[in-house]
Amino acid sequence: MVTVEIAGKVYQVPAGITLLKALWYTGHEVIRGAGCLGGFCGACATYYRTKDDPKVKTCLACSFAVEDGMAFSFAPPFPARKAIYQISELQDPKQDLFELYPEAPMCRNCNACTEACPQSIDVREGVWRAVFGDFKSVSDMFMNCVMCGLCAPVCIADIAPNLVAIYASRVQGAHFTEKPKDIEARIKAIEEGQYEKDWERILRMSDEELQQATVSCP
Repeated sequence: MVTVEIAGKVYQVPAGITLLKALWYTGHEVIRGAGCLGGFCGACATYYRTKDDPKVKTCLACSFAVEDGMAFSFAPPFPARKAIYQISELQDPKQDLFELYPEAPMCRNCNACTEACPQSIDVREGVWRAVFGDFKSVSDMFMNCVMCGLCAPVCIADIAPNLVAIYASRVQGAHFTEKPKDIEARIKAIEEGQYEKDWERILRMSDEELQQATVSCP
């Protein structure tokens, strides 16, 4: 057993369990903050501090193990401003960034966002690449972003880097990435109803027929 402090109260919990399991073990009712349990959804963003270390760090509670003397608590929801836009209606997406997120170029290079990221993304660099229109790099850099939002509260320029990054990634996919011709043709065929009879036939199949059809597929 190890000693941990959860939201200011001391508990004994089994060594090696995750912070989220420690909450359940100690009887906490976790409603907001329990999502995929695999480190992918970002719902369990957490602040923690290890024994004798004054520095508060961040992690995802579902994938970080308790340590003796650790103190932690869930990060509260942060009311970052979310710009409203229709991707298909953007005329100049790279310039539109400055209308939707005018605070983006105000980055002070303090690097607090990067330090706060539990996914080890170079968030500061990503913001600047978005500002300079390199949306492809931003999309690649933030591939592992789980939208936990821990980068937003620490920004002294009031930027929500995760929202800037997801805007850049969406724009990159919608406006600057060549669409595979075969996929477009297949989508058109579906919209025209070419597969409706096949779909109706599949829905009428029994479990055994579905299994056989799956096995026989090339």
